[in-house]
Amino acid sequence: MKRFNTTGVCVPEKHYMVDIEPKVRRIRKMVDDGLYFTINRARQYGKTTTLTSLRKNLSDKYVVLSLDFQGIGNSGFSTEESFVQSFCRLVKRKKSTIIDMPQQIEKKFVEYVAGGSVNAKFGELFELFDEWCSISEKGIVLIIDEVDSATNNQVFLDFLSGLRDGYISRDTDGNVVFQSVILAGVTDVKYVKGRIRDEDKHKVNSPWNIAADFSVDMSLSKEGIEEMLKEYAADHETEMNIPAIAEKIHDYTSGYPFLVSRICQLMDERLVPEKFDSLTEAWSETGFNEAIKLILSEDNTLFDSLMGKLTNYLELRQKLRNLLLRGDTVDFLPDDEHQKQLRMYGFIKNNHNVVAVSNRIFEMRLYRQFIGENQFDELRQFSASEKSIFIKNGELDVPKIMEHFINSQAMIHGDMTEKFVEEEGRERFLTFLSPIINGTGTYSIEEQTRSRKRMDIVIHYLGKRYVIELKIWHGERYNQKGEEQIIDYLNYFQLSTGYLLSFNFNKKKKQGIDIVKIGDKVLYEATM
Repeated sequence: MKRFNTTGVCVPEKHYMVDIEPKVRRIRKMVDDGLYFTINRARQYGKTTTLTSLRKNLSDKYVVLSLDFQGIGNSGFSTEESFVQSFCRLVKRKKSTIIDMPQQIEKKFVEYVAGGSVNAKFGELFELFDEWCSISEKGIVLIIDEVDSATNNQVFLDFLSGLRDGYISRDTDGNVVFQSVILAGVTDVKYVKGRIRDEDKHKVNSPWNIAADFSVDMSLSKEGIEEMLKEYAADHETEMNIPAIAEKIHDYTSGYPFLVSRICQLMDERLVPEKFDSLTEAWSETGFNEAIKLILSEDNTLFDSLMGKLTNYLELRQKLRNLLLRGDTVDFLPDDEHQKQLRMYGFIKNNHNVVAVSNRIFEMRLYRQFIGENQFDELRQFSASEKSIFIKNGELDVPKIMEHFINSQAMIHGDMTEKFVEEEGRERFLTFLSPIINGTGTYSIEEQTRSRKRMDIVIHYLGKRYVIELKIWHGERYNQKGEEQIIDYLNYFQLSTGYLLSFNFNKKKKQGIDIVKIGDKVLYEATM
């Protein structure tokens, strides 16, 4: 039976996966048009799986030479000769999968690998490419995966220059060259720059400036996730609300392929019998929340990469921290090198010309990291020491949480100022909340209020949901709008009770908690 896969290539016959054939057909159209291009996406974003499917799709019309530069060690990039020899060795290994390689072409590749008196350089290699393309009955497509290992190497840049020169000669001189060249990796080779020729000491340009834009959306759609879950449910005779589960998976991942597969994998493999008696129970909203709790707590290479990149870009890390914890706006700057790097690695995106974290999972992981490393240890200890009083019969006593948070501010920090709220209010509340729910629940920030000066926190705790709105008091009329906002959320989540925490600077304010009934809804409104 199939399983969910989060390591290596996904194979349709072995793994549950979203159908990517529509995307592959769009990429094929680029190949048919003779384009040279790069596929650069974040790690574990399905590049290799897509290339594997593309190779099969192209095999009816083209000779596909698909190589992986992970097969070339550091010494292979040390000189022109060593690179050509290593490259030819990769081609030689692929002989069994390249049915249409002419014997005389294969013989030269073997000679170049052997070295000795035949010490080939780029000139000989590209002449061999031209000869092969000229005598081949089918167009030849060159695909190179994992080009990241070579992008900072001058020898590789010279190799790209040769490919570019061939592309240009195809149009200017009618030469027969590769039908298409596809370079895949995290780094966008199009922006790598270096000297074009040795004599051009001061001329720096991109050796891959002939690459076409690659605009195929490689994220997974909600509809595609639904179809995958239908197949799984049929195989396992498992009942689930497929549209609802697919929507939640897409909402939390924004279609990031690894995160989609990992959440499904956790629900399939980790929840029964530890948390639930059956898969039907596991594939529920409660099971989904358990899977989210697991993925937020685990170590994996994707999260390591996220935190590593933020460590390298401390200024942008601080801006992201302020965006999440203060509600600051970070302008989207397409030419900013730090933002460009984080976009390339899939960690941020352009959301109406401001920076946003790419998906809710990354966002929740960053909240956990930023809250865990802040300096409010006394506040954290205050709530942790009283954790048991905030839980009654497996449910959170949110009014008591808000009440004790208000009291903690007076005890620890004294008078509250508007500057304090703008800069630290939400961070302090989340710091207070985290020890209470950690290990048992999670919280997220609703998308509609991200990056704004008001935030709606949704807590998931033992299968129950709690909606808390934090806001700055700007008068009764503004408060009424806040009430309308949270009632909309309560209706959406089919809840009857909501919570508001207002930071009020009016000296005549009444501090404490009021219970307000609006229609069939009950609001606990706390003022500090």
